[in-house]
Amino acid sequence: MTRTEPAVTLPPIPAKRYFTIGEVSELCGVKPHVLRYWEQEFTQLKPVKRRGNRRYYQHHEVLLIRRIRSLLYEQGFTISGARNRLGDARDAVHDQDAAVRFSGAEMQALRTELCGVSAVLAEALATVKPHADDRASEADAISAGDAN
Repeated sequence: MTRTEPAVTLPPIPAKRYFTIGEVSELCGVKPHVLRYWEQEFTQLKPVKRRGNRRYYQHHEVLLIRRIRSLLYEQGFTISGARNRLGDARDAVHDQDAAVRFSGAEMQALRTELCGVSAVLAEALATVKPHADDRASEADAISAGDAN
């Protein structure tokens, strides 16, 4: 039986573009050396490295680290199991994309209906426009007569 830690309430993630390894450590409740180790184990985790090889994590990576932390520390997964679970989640996203594409027939039906509505509106505009132009000419003539 694997031992799991109780869920820990983590602080909210501030609205910033980049986070240092120290900030991520505090936000995720994981020590910096663990974060560096996870970079080697989880290919999805790729912080930007700048000046002097310093790591800068983006918001989506902080969320990923929290997910990894939950899988390992709270749900009791091994590194390999967590890696597989994250891969399964990626596959689920691809399945959802396929489901959206599957509804393409419905989208085509809507497009056809919208084209029909557009044609009806264009025909109505063609009928009304000459009368509107006549009214505009009358209004211009009246305005010109008032100006004199």
